[in-house]
This record gives sequence, C-alpha cells and structure tokens, in this order.
Amino acid sequence: MIVVGGGYGGATAAKYIKKADPNVSVILIEQNKHYYSCPLSNPVLVGMRDLEVQKWGYEGLKKHGITVVHETVTGVDTGAKKVTTAGGVFSYDKLVLSPGVSFNYDAIEGYDEAATKTMTHAWKAGPQTAILRDQIDAMKDGGTMVLVAPPNPFRCPPGPYERASLIAHYFKTKKPKSKLIVLDPKDKFSKFGLFQSGWEKLGYKGKYLEWVPAGEGGKVTRVDPKTNTVYTEMDEFKADVVNVIPPQKAGKVAFLAGVANDKGWCPIDFKTFESTMAKDVYVIGDSSAAAGLPKSGYAANSEAKVAAAAIIASLQGKPAPMPTYVNTCYSILAPNYGISVALVSTLKDGKITKLSGGLSPMEATPAFRHQEALYAESWYQAIMNDTFA
Repeated sequence: MIVVGGGYGGATAAKYIKKADPNVSVILIEQNKHYYSCPLSNPVLVGMRDLEVQKWGYEGLKKHGITVVHETVTGVDTGAKKVTTAGGVFSYDKLVLSPGVSFNYDAIEGYDEAATKTMTHAWKAGPQTAILRDQIDAMKDGGTMVLVAPPNPFRCPPGPYERASLIAHYFKTKKPKSKLIVLDPKDKFSKFGLFQSGWEKLGYKGKYLEWVPAGEGGKVTRVDPKTNTVYTEMDEFKADVVNVIPPQKAGKVAFLAGVANDKGWCPIDFKTFESTMAKDVYVIGDSSAAAGLPKSGYAANSEAKVAAAAIIASLQGKPAPMPTYVNTCYSILAPNYGISVALVSTLKDGKITKLSGGLSPMEATPAFRHQEALYAESWYQAIMNDTFA
C-alpha cells in the first residue's frame, strides 16, 4: 500500500489505513521532511502567528508503523502498479494520491514560476509565506498592495478573502495610510455575505480594503514583475507588494499517473475515491474532482477516511461502506472576529448530497465572533493531531 503526498489527505489516509488493519504495509512517499499547514497560515503574514506553529513532522506516523520515504516521485505506472522515485521503485496493490494543487502559471501573461520570487502566491505554506510576510512588513505606510484572486475551482475557497481581511486589519492598526486592492475574476465567493458584512463592521471597506469584482473590471490579464504592475481589461495597478494567487489544477503527480482529465482535475468514484481513469488508484484532497465538497484541509481529511475505509473493505473482499463526508472551515477577519461554515454530506443517487450544515449567523454579537475565532485554533489543534499524531 503506497500513499503519495503527506498533507491533510495523504497523512490521514496512511494513518487510518494502518489503524484499520495493522497487517497492511503502508509506505508514505512525501518529498518534504516537514509539512506547513495552509489553514491558519494567513495570520502568519501579519504577525499574528509564528510560521513554526504551522510546521509538522512525520514522527507520529512512523510510530503507527508507517514507512515514511522523503523522496520526489518521478513516475507512476498504473498498469505495472509501480511508483518511481529518485531512490528506487516501489510496487503497490493499492495507491492513494494526495498531491494537492499545482498552478496554471501560463493563464496570466507575464506570470511564471520565476515571478513568484517577487510576486509571491503563498498558496503553499512555507517559504512563500515567509517571503510575503516580509514584503508586507517592509512596505511603507501609505503604500499599496494588490492581491489577485484566482478563478474557481481553487484550494480553500474563503482563503483569499481571509487573507485580505487580515491584511486590512494590519494596515488599519499598523500602517493606516496603506490600502489593499483585491482584483477578482469572480462576482461572488465563499461566505460572501459574512465577509462583506465583516469588512463593513470592522471599518476595512473602502479605506483599507477595496474589492474589485469581475463585473467591475477585476479580472487580471497581465502582470509585469519588473515594475510590480498588474493589468486588467479596464485598468492598471502599480503596487508596492503584489500577491498573485494563480489558477490551479491537480498536483503534478496526478498528471504523471495519468489520472487527471482535460479540465486538470481527477475524476473519482464518489463512494470510494477510486479514480475512474485507473484501477486501484485513489485520489483524495484538492486534486480530486469531488463535486459537492470544497478543496479544503478538512474535506481532504474526510475524503482520506472514506478512501481508507473503502480500501480496507476491498482488501478484505467486502463492499465499500456508505460514506459520510464532513467539512468545517473557519475564517479569521481580525484577532477577535471569526466566521465559519460547516457541512455534513452523504452519497445519494450517485451525488454528494448535503445532509446538514450552514454558515455563522449574519447577525451575531462581538462575543460570538470572538468565540468563533477561538474555535478556529481549537479546530486546528484537533485536526493536526488527528492527521499527524
């Protein structure tokens, strides 16, 4: 049993397969020795959180009897059932792929991987987070920052707007002459009403934060990293700091394995997360085309458990159990202001169908919003313990 990718999805899948049947040999292949969590990494950008708190290792998984291999996957042969790395070739009976996302750099003229050294994306937590944090910290009071939001679908639907909120809070409290402009190829986004209301109540809107939707010329067509200029169909924006979150697709390993479709995502059987393009290959997390579930850390954790149960059932010659999918997502707009969305779903008529869930109330007391911000930290500690301990 091989799992490729050691984030929210892959680490959880490896752990829960091993817990379900300790006799199954589980090998986790992950190129990095540490994982930096994207959830709750936005507060790092504005000095509310230390990057080290986002850093997790794999010793906990090793204690469960999982073999952890820190190498880069260079090839996947789903016919021969082999995974190739720089260090060797691994055979499998079942393969779980959880490669996260990669970026469509060519979707924006002038933007490429080299440009991320100055126009960061910081959409994979770690070194990019530190670069953007330092750029924001060094920006003069009275400066302008531009955040380019991505088109759907993308990792963490509320993420760009949580980031915008926290940067606006930082400007309001630390650099009150500065402003963030969010250029968006969409006219709405996740938790739209709650974010808009929060921006008004927190005093961000207009003064520290300007959101430009698609209908008002928010779609970016070109960037110039040399001059820090961003161009839309209607205008151009010269900025001190530019954060470009590019369009996304499945992680590179999914393409190596041939399980990504022409839209760039991986079609799967919703009941098991087995690829519809390769037998005995399961794709979980951000790369999967799991309509009805967001591309979030909690969803990846939930998908991993569904896949793990299906894999163990298959190895035992039993039918896969009926799945339940869970997602919870907290967004922090200020140190004491949080909002959330929760979702519980099941499989009905071949579709992932909502059973229950909902958003934070539109009207809530300051104490309630503060409580939600505290819940975000509790959620983070609980899910990281579930994933890596």
